[in-house]
Amino acid sequence: MDSTKGAATPSSSTAGFFQTLPTLEPQFTLPSKVSTSGSPAATPQALSDDPVLARILALYLPPGAQQSVGAALHDVSRYVLLPSTLQHAVDAETSPPTLQALTTFGQVNAVDPLRTSEGWRALKRIGVEHGVVSRAYDAGTARSHNRRVDQFAVCHAWSHTSTLTMCPMTMTDGAATLVAKHLREMGIRKAVFEEAYRRLTSDKPEESWTSGQWMTERSGGSDVRGTETVARRLTDDEVRPWRIDGFKWFSSATDSDLTMLLAQTGKGLSAFLVPMRRQSATSRATSELNGIRIQRLKNKMGTKGLPTAELELVGSRGWLVGEEGKGVKHISVILNITRLHTAMGSVSGWSRGLAVCRAYSKIRKIRGDTLLTENAQHVVWMAGETVKYWASTQLAFFGAALMGCVEQGREIMGDTPAGSSGLIPKDTAHIADLLRLLTPVMKAQCSMAAVSGLRSCMECLGGVGYCENHEDGGILNIAKLFRDSVVNTIWEGTVSVMADDVGRVLRDKRIAGGRIIEDVFAGWVRSCLSAQDGREAPSLTTMKLVVEERLQALVKLVEAVKKDAGELEYRGRDLLDHLEVLTSAVVLLSDAQTDGDEVATHVATRYVWSRVVMPQSQNAKPRSSWQTESAIDRKIFLGVGYNASSKRPLGKL
Repeated sequence: MDSTKGAATPSSSTAGFFQTLPTLEPQFTLPSKVSTSGSPAATPQALSDDPVLARILALYLPPGAQQSVGAALHDVSRYVLLPSTLQHAVDAETSPPTLQALTTFGQVNAVDPLRTSEGWRALKRIGVEHGVVSRAYDAGTARSHNRRVDQFAVCHAWSHTSTLTMCPMTMTDGAATLVAKHLREMGIRKAVFEEAYRRLTSDKPEESWTSGQWMTERSGGSDVRGTETVARRLTDDEVRPWRIDGFKWFSSATDSDLTMLLAQTGKGLSAFLVPMRRQSATSRATSELNGIRIQRLKNKMGTKGLPTAELELVGSRGWLVGEEGKGVKHISVILNITRLHTAMGSVSGWSRGLAVCRAYSKIRKIRGDTLLTENAQHVVWMAGETVKYWASTQLAFFGAALMGCVEQGREIMGDTPAGSSGLIPKDTAHIADLLRLLTPVMKAQCSMAAVSGLRSCMECLGGVGYCENHEDGGILNIAKLFRDSVVNTIWEGTVSVMADDVGRVLRDKRIAGGRIIEDVFAGWVRSCLSAQDGREAPSLTTMKLVVEERLQALVKLVEAVKKDAGELEYRGRDLLDHLEVLTSAVVLLSDAQTDGDEVATHVATRYVWSRVVMPQSQNAKPRSSWQTESAIDRKIFLGVGYNASSKRPLGKL
């Protein structure tokens, strides 16, 4: 008798259940570039997988720019999902940089010691072509719209796939801004800076340059006061290059074309522009490294494709940037930009993690035949993560909008909701003050939130989320996103360094007379809350009272810590938390009030009750049934129009 008759068929390596690969939808969709049959409901928010991005464009850009920027964003959102792009990202991750420090016979290899993968180089070219730096410097859009919102929207859709090629791009952005401030230099230095600026801001890969940023030394980490690198004049001519000698402990983007660094001179720390290469000492037809020896490459937890190295500088030639002895002041121009980029890069990686979670939830079945999208516990968890992501993304883009106004003028906001509502202050001094106060807040808090958020995204996929999935273009490799995100809590200053920076702002008499919280920040919060009194949804009225309670707690704390430097340091992270949740709440509430959008209102409400409300608040959260809350969860996580059989129009490049 056959004992196997009627028995279940055993699984094998080729038979049995195989999970369907989830399909990621484009992050942003512009209705005019897809077939929507003229439906009035076919808005960018309704069609996009990441609706907060559509709301940000509508909040900060005029209608014409929403179309032009939206078109670029539409294309990038599809480019990052192309198999060829994904394969470049996998190659950059799995083929890390290598160092060949010596020649065959043991001489120092000064010509080509650093080797990077083709994937890494291709991703850098793609970023340049899509204008991840150049869009912020396009003279043709200087008066039409906020170029920083434009630029960072494209970066948001690109960074998560760039495999950290955005690291050199962020430093290139900072270097371009710094060089632009010194284009009036005289003599040969003027020509050097003009050529550097042209190449740093180019969108043509064949002529573009990227920049590094070398400040960290063995003595101080983010504290540059212990800098041991020394620069000496070669001649009495002030416009000629200097000789630079020293050792840099961390140098990201070691494959860049030039770098900005700090070195000691007779007048103190000074900033220098140093080309990576110079004419070879043995042949005019070839070039070699500019007195730079790559000591070793760092072995890091993440950012595997990014060449990070220890460097020895011996007789490097560099050009003084700005006034001698004012290096920290000049380099801070770069830091303000790279710190905002850090916040942006963090939320970009988080956006991809949540996109994977949405796609996976739509095809993964549990308990037999139930999709994860039908599991209330799963959806409420993911809705909570989505609320936190919206808040961090809105916070970061508020910083981008402020930076654009500082660079282009407040009038650039024109007829936009953020401009007319007062979300962007009318006083240009207040815009600059808020940007100075909130930049370290955004850098610290967005980077920490993204690490936590991506950990949740890994958990959403279970064991698959914990694996290094390089198959299928690495589309499910949330573990890589998580590893790469951690560096953002450290790079350009740890959270503690950011807290110290906020403390300096609070005590600086040059900024709002030392009363930036009392006279600028608190005034801005209250002005935004009262901007639409009587016109907002009833549910938002109580939210404003909750925000006011939190604001009063911040003002009281600031009054106390400014009297005691020790307590100011001790409460530094508390200050970061207060400033983060208050700013995020104001932006979310202001955005929701622009059109009364259902999901935006739910997100703002959820955020206020989960992050802003004080334990001793006099305002009680309205009660509702779990069924009502569960229906809201689905709208936040999956979108208003989601059902198991619906699909958005994808469109093409």
